[in-house]
Amino acid sequence: MLILGGLAVILIQILCAVHCVRTGRQNWLMLIILLPFLGSVAYFLMEVLPGLSQRREVRAAKEAAVKAIDPERELRAARERLELADTASNQIAVADRLAELERWNEAAEHFRTGIAKSPAPERGPGTRLAIVLYEGGRAAEALDVLDGLPETLSPSEGDRAKLLRAKILEELGEDAEALELYAEAGERLPGGEAQCRAAAVLIRLGRPGEAVVALEEVERRLKLVDKRERAKQRDMYDWAMRELAGLRGPKLVGEK
Repeated sequence: MLILGGLAVILIQILCAVHCVRTGRQNWLMLIILLPFLGSVAYFLMEVLPGLSQRREVRAAKEAAVKAIDPERELRAARERLELADTASNQIAVADRLAELERWNEAAEHFRTGIAKSPAPERGPGTRLAIVLYEGGRAAEALDVLDGLPETLSPSEGDRAKLLRAKILEELGEDAEALELYAEAGERLPGGEAQCRAAAVLIRLGRPGEAVVALEEVERRLKLVDKRERAKQRDMYDWAMRELAGLRGPKLVGEK
């Protein structure tokens, strides 16, 4: 045990020494050499740890941990601000926090109140209202909200709106129009959500050959999707690859 402990101290000492040289902190080097354990611990606490806390990955992990422990913390803070000042922005902030908690109907009411208090219509809050209405099973209301939004000059925002409209139309049973919008939005939007949703509709309509084409595009795009996006949409991509594997089987023999 003593030998293992000694080796661990030496390894930590080497890592800290290499780090301080690479980052231009050579003034720590003598302390790390003369006091291997205490010097390395002091260096880590004073130089390495503060830098780690600034990294995006560490901040994201910390935020995720806080949300897991106390998921309503940000909602409480937003409600407190709303109690102090009943403004459009504070109403919308509460709505956003409720949406994160998937409390769709409550979020919709706060979005409506905030939008009513706004001096002019804005696409952002209006789009988020349409999303929570759709997620809450109120697709017809969501479509009405989308139809009333001001036009956008942003191509990417327009494509995201097309994807949302397609999802709403699919929910309303308008499969043909939904498929057209999935195709249009999917040409430019990154990832494979549009193609996955189109494939699901095509499978349901009994058009497996066309579904394979959509899912093969998802397969191609998966090679370009970054790890975080892939992890966030893991269930969707896993479904797509399972369906593609199944559709490539005997059912498609001889099918064009």
